[in-house]
Amino acid sequence: MASTADFRNGLTILFNGDIWTIVEFQHVKPGKGGAFVRTKLKNLKTGKVVDNTFRAGEKIDVARVERRTFQYLYQDANERTFMDQETFEQIAIADELLGDGVDFLKEGMDVDVLLHAELPIGVELPNFVELVVTETDPGLRGDTATGGTKPAKLETGAVVQVPLFINEGDKLRVDTRTYTYMERAK
Repeated sequence: MASTADFRNGLTILFNGDIWTIVEFQHVKPGKGGAFVRTKLKNLKTGKVVDNTFRAGEKIDVARVERRTFQYLYQDANERTFMDQETFEQIAIADELLGDGVDFLKEGMDVDVLLHAELPIGVELPNFVELVVTETDPGLRGDTATGGTKPAKLETGAVVQVPLFINEGDKLRVDTRTYTYMERAK
C-alpha cells in the first residue's frame, strides 16, 4: 500500500480494477477545505487517458509491472508473436494491447513487453525506428524550398507525412510516439 504522497510520473497503480500509470500529477492545497491530488492516468490495457482527483493521504495499491525485452517474430490473424530474449519462450499478444504502435513493428525488432502477474498487458516500442519508404509520389527538383509534405507508406504499412524531397527506397528515422518523420537515416 502506498499513499498519494508517493505519487510520481510513471508509477503504476491498481485503480477501478485496472492497471494505470500516472502521466502527470499536481498536489493542490486550497485555502478552504482539504488538500487533494489531481492526476492524469493512462490505462495500460486500453491506452485511454483520464483525469482523476485523489484526497491527500488516500491509500492506493501499487501494481508491480515488469519490463522485459522481447523480439518481434511474426503476425498471425489478430495477434503478434514475440520471443523472450533470455528464455526463448514465445508469447502471442493481441493487436488491441499493442495500440497504435503496431504499425511500426518490424520483424526482428526488440521491444519492451510490460508484464503484470506474468501476463502481458502492453508493449513499448523504441522511441525511434528506421524504416524504408515503399510507396510515395516522386520528388521534383526544387521541392525542398516549399516546405510542403506528402504521405509516404513505409515497409511496415505505416503512413507518415514526409517532406517533398523524400523518394521510394529512402530510409527514414520516424518517431513512434507522434507518427512523425524526423530525418533520413544513414
